[in-house]
Amino acid sequence: MRNIIKSCFLAFVLIFGSQLATAQTENLACKAVAEQYEKKYNAGDFEGIFAMFDANMQSKLSLEKTKETLVFLNTKFGKIKSKTFVKNKDALNVYKVECEKDMATLVISIDANSKINMLLMNPFKKQTEGKPTINALTGISEEQAKIIFDKAKNFPNKTQLSIAFIENEKVRYYGVIKENDSLKTIDNKESVFEIGSISKVFTATLLANAVLEKKIKLDDDISKFYDFPFKNNAKIDFKSLSNHTSGLPGLPTNLDFEKVSPDNPYKDYDEIKLNSYLKNELAQSQTTREKSEYSNLGAGLLGFTLGKLQKSSYEKLLNEKIFKKYKMTNSFVGSKQVKSRLVKGLDESGKEVVNWDFDVLVGAGGILSNVTDMSKFVNAQFQASNKELALTRVSTFTVNEKMKMGLGWVILKSKANKDIYFHDGGTGGYTSSMVMNMENKNSVIILSNVSSADLDATCTKLLESLEKK
Repeated sequence: MRNIIKSCFLAFVLIFGSQLATAQTENLACKAVAEQYEKKYNAGDFEGIFAMFDANMQSKLSLEKTKETLVFLNTKFGKIKSKTFVKNKDALNVYKVECEKDMATLVISIDANSKINMLLMNPFKKQTEGKPTINALTGISEEQAKIIFDKAKNFPNKTQLSIAFIENEKVRYYGVIKENDSLKTIDNKESVFEIGSISKVFTATLLANAVLEKKIKLDDDISKFYDFPFKNNAKIDFKSLSNHTSGLPGLPTNLDFEKVSPDNPYKDYDEIKLNSYLKNELAQSQTTREKSEYSNLGAGLLGFTLGKLQKSSYEKLLNEKIFKKYKMTNSFVGSKQVKSRLVKGLDESGKEVVNWDFDVLVGAGGILSNVTDMSKFVNAQFQASNKELALTRVSTFTVNEKMKMGLGWVILKSKANKDIYFHDGGTGGYTSSMVMNMENKNSVIILSNVSSADLDATCTKLLESLEKK
């Protein structure tokens, strides 16, 4: 699943390098806004912060999503104790922030009306002095090595990237590790990583299976599989959970970030809490299915309901319907099953983190796998006989002219105006990305053990490098 930091800032679009430059003149208007933000953040006035956003920010982020993000940040970092100006570029100020629990980097940009149009608050990365990363990558094209190096050079030591290149169904594996400030090759194709939200594609595949087996229809209301009415008699169909048009929030409102550990936030969210949410707190931003709004709650609810209607567990369905069929022998639910093959996850500073445990929301992001198994799953997509996989790729909602939603898959238009099927993921210590071109039967899969790596552009560029041949 997209880890919480990444998912919360999906709409706070900012590409910002970790190397903090020498301080320049502080933008005073932006400074005043940063001080207002600090006061409201420390006071818990999240509606006040939302009111500070410009119209574009408010259109991309709901008030509810803003609150969810800021509650998480307050839980992770605590209140702001002090901040030090680092650098400025135009109306963008960068601060090193001392919080109660951890150091952070705060980035704020404002428009001409002193409204916030860009915001980022991430763990602070210490600048590496006098130790430029050495590029020792071999065995791939110069272009591919540069793409990988440019992305991974600032990752911490002990970072691993496990990559599968698939060209016309032929698989080639490539592993990267950073040791002693050098990026070099490693054979890690059998190593296991958390794949995060790519799990949603597998959950969608279980949905497609159930539809083809005529156990349900995509437009069936899920509430009939529960022995209690949903709040306000809400109607939620299977398709809307899979293509994120259900109107459900990103996370349930009774998943309390002030009480759970941000290092393992889903562990104790069980069936009792989910049922309580559905009965007492369920709220939808829309019921008309006119917008696609990313929801981990929706995908988790989908996985749980599919198990419920088939009197099985999500894990058992995965094993029977997908892993066994496609010979994915290194794919699991729960890190305890992986043992020695597990690559430990890292935060942005290189510190090892605990693996995420899922209960009832496992369908949103609870799978672990390796590129060997993921390649089998992708190559199965290229076989027309796999009807359930084909169904997941059928467009079910149009976001805009460049983006559609399948069941689980995001369908994007490439530079060559071809349909590209995409999904990514992230948890507390892992980031993943997967993209495939059905027409050419090409794909790139990247699994990593560093949080918030944001590998999507890297994955797409690597796919493009294959298609130049």
